[in-house]
Amino acid sequence: MKNLFKTILHDRHVDLGAQMVEFGGWVMPIQYPQGIVREHLATRRHAGLFDVSHMGRFTLRGQDALPFLQHVLSNNAGGLEEGESQYTLIPNDRGGAIDDAYLYRFHADEYLLVVNAGNRLKDWDHFQSSLPDFKNVIMEDKTKDISMLSLQGPTSKDILQKIMDTGALPEPMRNHLSIATIQGRKVLIARTGYTGEPLCFELFIDSADTPGIWDLLMDQGAHPVGLGARDTLRLEAGLPLYGHELGMDPDNKEIPIYASPLSRFAVSLSPLKKDFIGRNALEKQFEAFKKIADRDYSLIHDLPRCIMPVALKKKSVARAGYKVFQGNRHVGYVTSGTMIPRWEIEGEGIFSKLTENHGLRGICLALVDSTLVEGDDIEIEIRSKQVPAVIVPFHMRSEAPPFARSIPWDRIGQEKGPSGKEEISKNVQSLLIKSIRNTEWRQKECINLIPSEQTQSELIRLLSIMDPCGRYAEHKQVSAFSVAEVFYYQGTDFIAEVEAKLETELKKFFGCQQVETRLVSGQMANMALFSALVDYINRADRKSEQRRLRKVMNNHIIKGGHLSAQPMGALRDFVARDPLSEKPAVVNFPVLPENPYKIDLSACETLIQKHEPELIIFGKSMVLHKEPVTEVRRIINGLGIDSVIMYDMAHVLGLVGPHFQEPFKEGADFITGSTHKTFFGTQRGIIGTDITDEDPRFELWEAVKRRAFPGSVSNHHLGTILGLLMATYEMNHFKDEYPKKVLDNARVFAKALNDCGLSVAGDPEISFTETHQVILNVGYAKGPAIARKLEENNLIVNYQAAPVEEGFTASGSLRMGVQEMTRFGMEATDFEELAQFFKDVLVDNRIVKEAVISFRNRFLEMKYCFTTDQVGDKIQKLHELL
Repeated sequence: MKNLFKTILHDRHVDLGAQMVEFGGWVMPIQYPQGIVREHLATRRHAGLFDVSHMGRFTLRGQDALPFLQHVLSNNAGGLEEGESQYTLIPNDRGGAIDDAYLYRFHADEYLLVVNAGNRLKDWDHFQSSLPDFKNVIMEDKTKDISMLSLQGPTSKDILQKIMDTGALPEPMRNHLSIATIQGRKVLIARTGYTGEPLCFELFIDSADTPGIWDLLMDQGAHPVGLGARDTLRLEAGLPLYGHELGMDPDNKEIPIYASPLSRFAVSLSPLKKDFIGRNALEKQFEAFKKIADRDYSLIHDLPRCIMPVALKKKSVARAGYKVFQGNRHVGYVTSGTMIPRWEIEGEGIFSKLTENHGLRGICLALVDSTLVEGDDIEIEIRSKQVPAVIVPFHMRSEAPPFARSIPWDRIGQEKGPSGKEEISKNVQSLLIKSIRNTEWRQKECINLIPSEQTQSELIRLLSIMDPCGRYAEHKQVSAFSVAEVFYYQGTDFIAEVEAKLETELKKFFGCQQVETRLVSGQMANMALFSALVDYINRADRKSEQRRLRKVMNNHIIKGGHLSAQPMGALRDFVARDPLSEKPAVVNFPVLPENPYKIDLSACETLIQKHEPELIIFGKSMVLHKEPVTEVRRIINGLGIDSVIMYDMAHVLGLVGPHFQEPFKEGADFITGSTHKTFFGTQRGIIGTDITDEDPRFELWEAVKRRAFPGSVSNHHLGTILGLLMATYEMNHFKDEYPKKVLDNARVFAKALNDCGLSVAGDPEISFTETHQVILNVGYAKGPAIARKLEENNLIVNYQAAPVEEGFTASGSLRMGVQEMTRFGMEATDFEELAQFFKDVLVDNRIVKEAVISFRNRFLEMKYCFTTDQVGDKIQKLHELL
C-alpha cells in the first residue's frame, strides 16, 4: 500500500487488529476483529465510532464565498445560518453529480465543505475552474489539518456529554452545530452522519488532538466501526453512495440527480442561486419528477429511472450491477445490495424494545424504470435465477429516537380486518363494560395529573347531552338587518340565548370586548385566527394570489411550543416560505442557556429587530413561566414594528386573572385557547380580543368571525356550547379562589418532589413553577417506561421530551398538572403526601396502587362547582330526561 495516505489514527486501527484496505487513495479499516455484522449491530444498539478523516475537507472564506458556493453547489447555501449544515451536491451542467457533499457553517465568516475521499482532487480541480469568476474567495484544503470522527448510535449523546468540558451539544435537531471543548481541545460538533441513526454526531478536530479524543470515546464505550459496516448502515438507511446511486449507471449512462430520493432534497431552484451549474438540466428533471409523481410519464425521458429501496423476499444477496426485471421486461439494475443484520424487536409501539437476537435479510437499492412504484413486485437476476423482490418505501425508520428501527418488507402496512357480525354483539357488551370500568378507575381510583385534562362537573356533563345536542343553529350577522344575528334554522331561540350569554360571561372572565365561541377546538381557533390574519393583510387586493404571513415568531415545539403554532401544525398553510432559507418563515423565541423553559428577552429583542415578525405567538404546552407579553409589547412598540401579539392560552386559560396573567392588560391583541384544561369547560376552542368597533383593526375581527363561520364550522356542536356556558358561570363564580389554589398547589408539589430527592425542572428560586405544571426529570428516553410504571400504580402523568431531547420517544421528563386534583379538593399538605408516592415508586421501587386508591377515596367530591343544594332538584330532572 505504497503512496497511499494514512489518517492520524492509522496506528490505532492497526493496534485494534483492523483489516486495512485501500479506499479512495487512503489506507482505511474495512473491519475490526468482531466483524461487519457485530459492528453494524453495535452501532444500532450502542454507539459506533468511525474514523472518517479520509473525507476531503475544504474551507471557504471571503466576500465571494457564498456566491461561489451558490454557483457550484446544488443546495441553497444562502439558507444556512451560523450553526447549521446541509446535504448538497456538486452538479455538472448535465444535471448529474460530480460528487455529493456536506456543507457546514460553524462560523459566520467561514464554510466547511466535506467531500468524498476518492473525489477530493477531482472536486478541487472542478472548483478551481470556477474560482476566477469569484475574486474574493479563499479556499483551502484542510484534509490533513483537520481530522473527522463520526459517533453514531443511541448512546452517542451520553458518551459525548460525559467527556465535554465546556460548550454544549447542538440543538436536538438534525444538521445543527455547536462548538465545545474536550480535555481543553476545541471540537466542532455536528448532528450529521451516514448511518440513519437519529442520534448522530460528527466531530471536526485538529489532527494533532484527534488520537486523544478517539481514546476518550473508546474508553466511554464507543465501538470502533470500519468502512464495511458503514456501508451496510447507510444502505439500510437508504442513503446514496457516489459511484453507486450517483455518478454513472451500469450502462455507463449518467444518473440524474433527481433519481435519488435524498438528493432531490439537496437541490434548490431558488432565484437567489441565479444560473448555477446544472440549473437548466435540474429544472427539467424537476418538472419530469412532478409529472411522474402524478403518474404522468410525458416527460419521463428527462428522468427515465429512479433509485428505489428493494427487499428480497427470499434469502439471497443482490449485488451492484445485477439486473432487475418485471416479468420478462428488463427494468433496471441493483446499485447497492447485501445481507444486512437487524436486531429483532419485541412488544408494540413505544414500549417495543430490541431483543438480544438478531437476523439477516437481503436488501438493496435499485435504479429502476420511473413507471414502477412502491409495492410493485419485481425479480432480481442472481446467478441466472430470478429471485422475487418488492419495492418498499424504506428499509428502516429513524423518527423514534434514540433507536433506529429496521422494518422488514413483510411488516409494512399490516392491518387487522373488520369485525364480523357475530362479534359486534360481543363488542357492544365489551364496550359498555370497559367504559364503566374505565370511568370508575379514572374517577375513583386514580390521581389524574395530566396537565391538559379536566373533569367537568355533573351539571356541565348533563347539559352537554341535553337538547339542542345534535341539532343545528348556523347563524351570522347580516348588515341589512342592522348587524343582527340571523339563524338559518328554526327552534333555535334557546341556543341563541345561550350563545349570547356565553359571550357576555367570557368577556367578563377575560376582560375583553369580543369573543368568538363557535370553534370546537383550540387548534381550530388558531387556524381560524391565522386564516383571518391572512384575509386581513390581503383586504386591499382580492384578485391576486393571497400572500401569507411574511414572518412569524413562536415557541419551538422542542422548547414546549404548541403543535398548532408550528409549521408542521395549524400554521403550515398560513405562513410564507422564507425566500432566503426556503423554509417556513418562522423564527423561534430564544431561551436562557441556564433555563430552557424561559424566554431570553435580550436575545429576543435582537431577533425581533432583525426579522420584524407580523405575528408573535405566545403560549406553550410545556409551561413553567408566565409569558413575557408586557416586555415584548414594549419591545415592538419601541421599535415601531406593526406586529400582532397572539397568546394561545390553551393550558392556562382557566388561570387568567390577577393571580396569573391578564393578557389584554399586558398587551396581547388576541387570545386563543382550549376550554377544557385549566378552564372548567367542555372540549371547545375560543378566540378573544379587546378590539372595539371603533378600532381601525375591527376589520380583522370581522375576518375572524367569517373564518369561524362559515370558514371553520357549520354545525358548531350545540350541546357542548350549553355545557360551556355552565362552565363559564363556574369559572366566574370561583375566579379568585381556584386559580390561586392551583398555583399554590403546583409550587408546593414541585418543592415536595424536590425534597423527596427527585429532579424537578425549573428555577428553584420561584419554587420551580409559575403555572399549574410541574416537570420531573427522570432520565433520557426513560419517560415512557416510567410513566407506564406510575400508571400501574394509578398515578396518571404525561411523559414529555425536555428542551434538550430529540423527540417524544426520547422523553426524559414527566409533565404534570395539579388543576384537576385541586378541583377535587386536594390541598397543599395532600400534594406533599402525593409526592411521597412518587418517591416510593421511582426511588424505592415500591408498589403503591392500593395506597393510592385509598388516598383518592378522600377526594371524590368535586369542588369549585355548583352543588345540589344550590341548584335544587334541577339535576334530578336532567337525569330523568336521559
